[in-house]
Amino acid sequence: MSPRSRAVFLGAATVSAALALTGAVTTAQAAAANLSAGFARTSVWTGGYGGEYTIANRGDAPSTGWTVEFDLPTGTAVSSSWSSVKTQTGQHYKFANAGFNGTVKPGATAKFGFNVTGSGLPSGCTVDGLPCAGGGPVTTRPTTTTTTPPPTTTTTPPPAGDTVNVSTAAQLQAALANATPGQAIKLAAGTYRGSFVTTEAGTAAKPITLSGPANAVLINDGPSGDAPDCPAPTAGWDSGYGLWLSGAPYWNLTGFTVQESKKGIVVDNSPHTTIDGVNVNHVDEEAIHFRRSSADSVLKNSTITYTGLVQPGYGEGVYLGSANSNWACHGNSGGVDRGDRIQVLDNHIGPFIAAEPIDVKEGTFNGLIRGNTFDGRGISGENSADSWIDVKGIGYTIENNTGTFSSPGVFANGYENHNTSTSPSFDNGCGNVWRGNKSDLGGVGAYAIKISSVSKCAANPNVVYASNTVTNATSGLTNIPVTP
Repeated sequence: MSPRSRAVFLGAATVSAALALTGAVTTAQAAAANLSAGFARTSVWTGGYGGEYTIANRGDAPSTGWTVEFDLPTGTAVSSSWSSVKTQTGQHYKFANAGFNGTVKPGATAKFGFNVTGSGLPSGCTVDGLPCAGGGPVTTRPTTTTTTPPPTTTTTPPPAGDTVNVSTAAQLQAALANATPGQAIKLAAGTYRGSFVTTEAGTAAKPITLSGPANAVLINDGPSGDAPDCPAPTAGWDSGYGLWLSGAPYWNLTGFTVQESKKGIVVDNSPHTTIDGVNVNHVDEEAIHFRRSSADSVLKNSTITYTGLVQPGYGEGVYLGSANSNWACHGNSGGVDRGDRIQVLDNHIGPFIAAEPIDVKEGTFNGLIRGNTFDGRGISGENSADSWIDVKGIGYTIENNTGTFSSPGVFANGYENHNTSTSPSFDNGCGNVWRGNKSDLGGVGAYAIKISSVSKCAANPNVVYASNTVTNATSGLTNIPVTP
């Protein structure tokens, strides 16, 4: 063998030995986001509609941001938007991600919405400059394949997999921070004291589940630190919420208890959340709040008692949407808090709910409130809280609920509606239906169902069916004609 050949051979042998020792081989593999965007009209009203785009990542790497662009025909315009940053040139609209939803993991989705005046639909849609149907370019990057296992450390988060069992507050915090689609986080019995928040999203096919027995109890002793202008998970700030889903759609919450916190469970910008069989009690303000357009969610088979211990006027049992005075924060980018199509089913709410057992806010559409039991003892009367349900939303069905009232408390009517004025304008408090509800007003309440205005809902009237019944009312079933 020549000296040169020997040197080449030895060099190759040295490299091979080094690779064998390190176990690292560098290869090039495709890894990139591949985004598509689909449009849907979420609601329609006279002179306009609500629209929503769903951005899906069909690639194998997270996106670092997204931009959706489209055109609207002359005479049609976007009046407000949320979960995005809007710019406009004539009839051409561009929506970039908001700060909280730019990262779309593989298999996950992000959404933004807007309200439109006029009837024209978007055309010429692109996402990141490519047709919204998808099929973006794939880039390559070097990756490292390791043939030797990494060292084990005690700070490794819970492993990804089908089930993560937790028994301490630190384990729960880590599991929430590292949750992946399809994962089940299981709480052992015990008390979990701390700040519990997740920003991780499940998917329609693979929701994330957090479950535990009733004696698995979450408590947050906050708030503490400097709060941002609008509530968002922020380093150094503890919201005081017992459990907080923020930008985390497709979660199932089952079985456990939340108590002794500022708020109970807050669902922000997290549509398709299901809460089943939980117990929320002894909280400073509201028990469960679906906020920031957390549409298509469900609360069922749950028990809520003792709310508003510090602020009675803000002690709702269930809060759907946000007051229009808070849309600048909770409407996402100054839009409307569109908590549409939320279902509240078969829950026991009360006693000692300081505000309304259910407060349905303006700008929300087409919810279902069915089969619940309301115990009105302890309603405070503060901040106009004096009924089981206050309906400012549009197109709700309220059926087969049972409500009672006895002292102590302040009680005016079983169910009320109000026609709150908003911008953009909606038929707030209109188009709602009551049927099959049983009301015992305890000799205190005037009407089982009190409609505040017929004229304001002339084009979209509220309907009270004769299947509703009332006992111990000072005035009767309702103040409007009953529909057979």
